[in-house]
Amino acid sequence: MVRAHSVNILIISYKDIIYYKGLWVTFKKPKYIIQGMIKMNILKSWVNRLKKGHMLSVIGVFLLIIIVLGVILYQSRTQAKQTSENSYNMAFYELVDYVGNVETYLAKAIISSTPEHGAETLTHLWREANMAQTYLSRLPIETQELENTQKFLNQVSDYSYSLSRKNIYGESLTDEDFTNLKELHDYSLDLENTLNQLSEDINSGRIKWGELANKGSNAFAQEVSTETDNGFSNLEENFHEYSGLIYDGAFSEHLTSQEKKGLTGEEIDEETAKKKVEEFYEIGNIKEINSSGLSENATIPAYDFMIVTNNDENVSISISQKGGHIIYMNYNRDVSSEILSNEEANQKGKEYLEKRGYSNMKETYYLKQEGIMTINYAYVQDGVVAYPDLIKVKVALDNGDILGVETTGYLNNHTQRDLSNVRITVEEAKKSLNKNLNILSEGMAIIPTEWQTELLCYEFKGEVDGTEFLVYINAENGREEDILVIKDTPNGILTM
Repeated sequence: MVRAHSVNILIISYKDIIYYKGLWVTFKKPKYIIQGMIKMNILKSWVNRLKKGHMLSVIGVFLLIIIVLGVILYQSRTQAKQTSENSYNMAFYELVDYVGNVETYLAKAIISSTPEHGAETLTHLWREANMAQTYLSRLPIETQELENTQKFLNQVSDYSYSLSRKNIYGESLTDEDFTNLKELHDYSLDLENTLNQLSEDINSGRIKWGELANKGSNAFAQEVSTETDNGFSNLEENFHEYSGLIYDGAFSEHLTSQEKKGLTGEEIDEETAKKKVEEFYEIGNIKEINSSGLSENATIPAYDFMIVTNNDENVSISISQKGGHIIYMNYNRDVSSEILSNEEANQKGKEYLEKRGYSNMKETYYLKQEGIMTINYAYVQDGVVAYPDLIKVKVALDNGDILGVETTGYLNNHTQRDLSNVRITVEEAKKSLNKNLNILSEGMAIIPTEWQTELLCYEFKGEVDGTEFLVYINAENGREEDILVIKDTPNGILTM
């Protein structure tokens, strides 16, 4: 006979009979019952210990805290979701209001008869279109429909600004200008109606901005009403009638699809591009060339390579698919000392470009950092500095090594310009300058505008009260086109 003290069980026969708390019980397989009894007693013993140690209270408090935190988190998420929804709704209704104002000012601009009133109306139009863009950008969706809305508002904004400048200078709008305004106004009416239909979808609860933010543009296409969907489809179809406006603005079609003027030649394959790398970098300095393939989605499609030099330095280099032009070359190394002067570094950079076919380049501004001088070179045509045709060169100031080249500006813009459109003399241009400007030098330059166009100007470098400026006077009409402040810092000469 064996006594199991821990659970008060007396075992008489391990096969059929057990004695438990004064009772004889017969079982087919008693060992499982014994095990269950043991587990039950262990659980009771554990609970008793918890009671003695007040652990049940602790666990209860802990569970209560978890429940409270869960409720708080749920409420916070609900409140944040509602706040976000309210913010999106506010942005949308502000957008609707500003688009309505755009339509109103376009209507006024169509019938404006004096430059003075026209300038005021167009300035209001420019401001309202800009504000509409601001609130449109706050909506949590990106779709083709709203992309066209964004493009339209951009177009209205820049076109109205361009026309307001005409009016400010006392010029009347042309018949073509009024025709363009009329077409823009017609489109604005359609846009306003479509946004009002979308507003009904929002008010009915069909559209929820938070869901659109999570699900994306597909949800937008699925949830809008048939009327709204048809409205946006019509907008998309009709938009192309207005996308080709010819004006001095950022979103005229001939500018957004701007040809890469300096990107000449036929398309080349990877092997030809590799040979271009050897020509540009000088094959005697190359140990091996590894290709990363063609980057087709880049602004300029290009073959990318990694060079290992004889000194085991890694150099990245990119060759355009069209024409095999160098787009950039770069490698980094520590430059521990500055031995070369600014003039010597500039000469190194100019010689490097000249040797590789980039002639008539003039240094403009530079920046020095950690022993490296980055110099901007602009193309010069018949004495006129073409600032858009820009190449950047990195020169090591310890030994004159060329550590980097970037030619994107040159490839985008380089061409031979017509420089005959000069209508005023340099003396007449000076009449547009501030009388306090002490002229230090003068010349001619082609400058880029914020709309990616170009202007032929007289360039005057001058000084007022110790501050140097560059002033650009339009060579055709004498207008003051731009003013830059020259900053001569310890790290270089910059303009702002």
